[in-house]
Amino acid sequence: MFKKDFKYFENSDIVYLDNAATTQKPVDVVSSQIEYYESYCSNTHRSNFGDANKATQNFENARKTLKEFINASKNEEIIFTKGVTESINFIASAYAKDFKTVIISSLEHHSNIVPWHMQNRSLGNGLEVVKCDNNLDFDMHHFEELLKQNPKAFVSITHISNAFGKIHNIQEITQLAHKYNAVVMIDGAQSLAHTRVDMQELDVDFFAISAHKTFGPTGVGAIYIKEEYLKDVNAYQTGGATINEVDFNSSTLLDSPYKFEAGTQNIAGIIGFAKALEYINRVGYENIELIEKDVFNYLNEELSKLPNIQFYNDLENCVGSRSFNFKGLIHDDVGILVDKMKIALRVGHHCAQPIMKQLGIKGTIRVSISFYNDYSDVDKLIIALKKALKMLED
Repeated sequence: MFKKDFKYFENSDIVYLDNAATTQKPVDVVSSQIEYYESYCSNTHRSNFGDANKATQNFENARKTLKEFINASKNEEIIFTKGVTESINFIASAYAKDFKTVIISSLEHHSNIVPWHMQNRSLGNGLEVVKCDNNLDFDMHHFEELLKQNPKAFVSITHISNAFGKIHNIQEITQLAHKYNAVVMIDGAQSLAHTRVDMQELDVDFFAISAHKTFGPTGVGAIYIKEEYLKDVNAYQTGGATINEVDFNSSTLLDSPYKFEAGTQNIAGIIGFAKALEYINRVGYENIELIEKDVFNYLNEELSKLPNIQFYNDLENCVGSRSFNFKGLIHDDVGILVDKMKIALRVGHHCAQPIMKQLGIKGTIRVSISFYNDYSDVDKLIIALKKALKMLED
């Protein structure tokens, strides 16, 4: 019923089931991009003419919208970035690099693994990984053991696994980490598209956000930094818009958020991100969660009827992504065939090679849904998979 809000579904006959990679954009988001570039395209925080003032006002209103959306305390805690990858790299290099130990989970995306390797950390040498069980559940006991062995660590954990849809209990993880004086950053790339997040309830110290996985434009994201850490985080990069005063001897920077937002930002994209958040507010998380749970269960029921299908976790504490393989078949072959039948899903390691290696596989077939998907999409997927299986088995 919500597909009418997205032009993509008018213009395409593709069954779109790759929402963990990126979501489609509602009309209001697309319109905001056109309006900016066609009606008041100007730089922000610099010039004083009318269109520039309008651009600055809409840009700062977007910051306020995001602040209220995640229930941050102050606008200064919201720093815009290019996305979750840049947000994690920013905090890794500008704050967490001096921590003796970084703790991550087994289900991390490469964007929350590689930045730590770039600091010459390796397993057992400045980097620790929390185990998961056979159902991919976070091992809280192992986590506490790591915290005991590594007090005052930096904990960087994904909220929702992009590969398997597994939801980590962030509130419980954060409470335990703080008990051992650890600082907590959450990779929230998959979060806002599926569920409400509240910085006061979660009590996290840093939270990385993606716009394009939340119905907003690509190339936009943000990092929430709890107020008490703002003065401890160094500027990631410097240049125009970050400066209070410069001479040839020295420079002084502005306060947050401006000292962290060097150069011209993705103005249209940030304004569009606010439109995406306003759209989510109109739809309501109650509706989103209800629809997704229903379609997700139906997807699982129908997939389970297919021969030789192999899942890697159950549906408990899962949302969005369902990963599987068919015994004896190569996931890439399945992906190529269903693409010919206009089914858009993803096959491969989903930028999560370590957990794939732990499972003894090279990758999976991943179906990732959003609230605009329905039973009809699932039915078309199942028909395509049955045809693909028949072709590959013949």
